[in-house]
Amino acid sequence: MKTRKIKLILILSTLLLVLFTSLNIFTSYVKMKKTVEESIANQSLKAAISIASTIDVEAYKQFLENPEENEYYWQIRSYLNDARVKIGALFVYTLDIENPKVSKAMIMGLPSEVKGFYIGMDCTVPETQVQKAYNGETFITDVIQDSIYGSYLTVGAPIKDETGEVIAYIGIDISADTLNDIKGKVIEDNLLVFIFNGVLILMVTGSVFFLQRWYQKEVAEEVEATEDTYQAEIKTLITSVSSLRHDFTNHIQVLHGFLQLDEPDQAKQYLSSLYKEVHDIKSLKLNIDHPGLAILLQTKKLTAQNHNIDMDFTVSQDAFNKIRTTDLIKILSNLIDNAIDAANELSEEQRKITISCEADDTQYKLQVTNTGPNIVEAGQIFKRGFSTKKPENGKTRGQGLFIVNEIVNKYDGQISIDSSKHLETTAIVTIPIK
Repeated sequence: MKTRKIKLILILSTLLLVLFTSLNIFTSYVKMKKTVEESIANQSLKAAISIASTIDVEAYKQFLENPEENEYYWQIRSYLNDARVKIGALFVYTLDIENPKVSKAMIMGLPSEVKGFYIGMDCTVPETQVQKAYNGETFITDVIQDSIYGSYLTVGAPIKDETGEVIAYIGIDISADTLNDIKGKVIEDNLLVFIFNGVLILMVTGSVFFLQRWYQKEVAEEVEATEDTYQAEIKTLITSVSSLRHDFTNHIQVLHGFLQLDEPDQAKQYLSSLYKEVHDIKSLKLNIDHPGLAILLQTKKLTAQNHNIDMDFTVSQDAFNKIRTTDLIKILSNLIDNAIDAANELSEEQRKITISCEADDTQYKLQVTNTGPNIVEAGQIFKRGFSTKKPENGKTRGQGLFIVNEIVNKYDGQISIDSSKHLETTAIVTIPIK
């Protein structure tokens, strides 16, 4: 069932990815076509304004007084034809705008041998743009579908005399084929952009998926490491309790033996020593605000007692909430385990461990001091696999301080090991509070 859900999620994610990628490419394509069309129209309008400002106004006025194919007509026609050739337009012509709904073409800018166009023929400029021209404004049409001349886009700009009066309009028709050719060239030039957008979306989606899987893996590993840490401490606690139970049975047997031998004084003396041990066990209940830290130190205290190690604590009344509980436990657990191992190499009367957990406004300071053999190669102790002890029963050594160093570095902290005093080693970890 879980596998089917995962497959369904992957299929839906893929479909959504394809859909969004397609929409992105289609939107970019439509926007680019529109941009190209607007750009060409604006350039053509600038050309129309330029032609209108440079046309021989006096000659055109002479033509308007007698609108027929006279010398003024051919002069203007030749000028408009030259302009048409230079800008690559379908047609360049003058317009008469005396009616707010209909415009008429007066002079077509074509070679003299081209026939079929006459003065005053109706023009296909839409009424909306004719109304603008009638009001003396420039205009740009959408693509016009013409059954005779095909599809084209028209722009217009007014021709004004020296008084500023509009006497006619310059019209320019840009063939839709020209528009499409330019659009195709622009799209071809930007093909890599479309591909890049698609690949980018794929990469972003893939990265999100990868980061999600990576995060899940990291969380799983962290949970597993946390479980391992607490399982190890629980096993130690169970072992200690089992050891106490075994010792308790032995104590009962000894007391029973003294009483059987009618040695009450010996029994009282033995009970006095037992009372001291019971009092020490009662003292394991530490007044510490951090629950995880309290459990850890209680467990380590019990382990130390089983090894006849004198262990003392100094813990600040602080929640230690600026460091993750798992990281705090890993640091102290590894340092204390190393201290216990080192102290066990001395005789019972020399075994001593002092633990300090202090907190102020700027940092946490964790310090573990133990008696035991001095560390000779102190510079190597943070390397993975380095250990001053020999492997036992296939147990991997040299991982504890490496793990501690990795965690301390994660918090931009510092760790130092001082083994300069005779038979005494101190490990100090400082974690800045951010």
